[in-house]
Amino acid sequence: MSNSRFEIPHYQREYSWLDDEVSDFWLDLKNALGEESYFLGLVILTEEGATKQVVDGQQRILTLTLLAAALYHEAIARGRRALAERIQADFLRSIDYETDETNPRVILSDKSDNETLQKILADGVGSSPRINEEESLSARMQRAFEYLRTNLKNDLSQDPFKRLGLWTDFITNKLYFAVFTHPDPASAYRVFEVINTRGLELTTADLLKNYILSQTPKSQREDRYAEWQTMARQFSATGTNNFVQFIRHAVTVEAGHILPKDLYDFLAQRPTHSTRKAPSPVQLMQTLEKHLPLYMQMIDPSLPGPACSETLKIFASLNSLGVISVRPILLAIAATDNSIDGMQYILKLVVRRIVVGNLGTGNVERKFGEAARLVTEEKNWKAAEQELTELNPSSKDFSDQIHRRSFNKAVMSFLRHSIVELTTTPIMQGTLHYIFPRQGPLWERFSEEDASFWGSTLGNTFLSTLDKRPQAAVDWPGTRETLLKHGITGELTKRIEEYAFWDSESIEDMGKILSKSATRVWYD
Repeated sequence: MSNSRFEIPHYQREYSWLDDEVSDFWLDLKNALGEESYFLGLVILTEEGATKQVVDGQQRILTLTLLAAALYHEAIARGRRALAERIQADFLRSIDYETDETNPRVILSDKSDNETLQKILADGVGSSPRINEEESLSARMQRAFEYLRTNLKNDLSQDPFKRLGLWTDFITNKLYFAVFTHPDPASAYRVFEVINTRGLELTTADLLKNYILSQTPKSQREDRYAEWQTMARQFSATGTNNFVQFIRHAVTVEAGHILPKDLYDFLAQRPTHSTRKAPSPVQLMQTLEKHLPLYMQMIDPSLPGPACSETLKIFASLNSLGVISVRPILLAIAATDNSIDGMQYILKLVVRRIVVGNLGTGNVERKFGEAARLVTEEKNWKAAEQELTELNPSSKDFSDQIHRRSFNKAVMSFLRHSIVELTTTPIMQGTLHYIFPRQGPLWERFSEEDASFWGSTLGNTFLSTLDKRPQAAVDWPGTRETLLKHGITGELTKRIEEYAFWDSESIEDMGKILSKSATRVWYD
């Protein structure tokens, strides 16, 4: 450590150790404090200029640096300046013997996060706009430092003078890394791809960032890294998997369906995917930047962006149904004339498919992906119709199925709202209730078989302004007197109240009435 300067390159994953990993690191070292040596594992480096690039081992090198900083600040606080200067010289700052300038021994490629690191090392507290972002690298480093310093203070309380010397001697003379310096800096990213010692598994996002930056000229890497991080932060609240999903969906628009497990190999242009042309790293970044604003509105229609109000209603409807697989084709259709008509077609097809068949199979997602590619090639959303014809059930099949099938409550609520509001993009006001509650004792005229089959079907539902079912709604008279008095605007309350009894025949009859309205909404 004392003979080198280290840089964490852009293609490395961010500092990802959380409390558990930092705690393990601290306890391992504390328990080994009396030993003659302790092995910290393999680090892989490559030399580029005056610094060593850390290909693998950044989690351990950074955490060791934070521990050294904690020791340094404790030594200063306890008046042991000579010891503090020794720690600083070995672990924190190097000296240029020609100019007497000092430079950090460990630096991060990201300017903001590096600022946080250097402030922690110098002052014991970070300073960056990202320090308050809970999952940011800056915040994780600050938490790790605070954990190490707190536990170090507790450990030193036994005998501050002796323990400070013991710890400094231990990390200076008795900790060891095995070091391999890769001879070819240009191919170091491939080592990063396949080597993963102690730490979190590489995600597809890590690999893609790694690959893109490795294919970027050094003079452009900082800008490319900043572009990547700006996009990645858009998904910080929903997780890395959603960022990778966006990349796959954006690529699908032009390349057709790509399986999640094949995304990295395809974009890295591996031979196994030579039948399709992958975008270059520059083209990929352009594609992602082009589609990101609209895609974010698909995730959250309340966000600002290019979509009009009708398009946002369609996005909200698909979110109510929990449907994500059609986002690539929506991105493709958005670039065509009469795009709202095309998106309405997709929404209708989705609902028809949910009612009659199964939307969740890999084959269905593949067809939507290939249709997205065709729409992009022909610049016409109607190109999707022929590709998706076999997924489109008849109105008769739809009408026959919708009143007899059970759906999850989110789908049932959406269908019921579309019927009451007579629109494919309902506002979704009010709460869905089952007239005969599926949980609870059987009502008069209900057998267990009837309750099991008809209890969660369309005809047994009611949209109410009440969030909670009234306590008196434990039988048909009580439900009619309490729950049915609070139907939302447009609900068929009077028609439902006409039934003398509420049983399987009533539910089936009401289901057929509702199915006719549903067929008009989703086929006319």
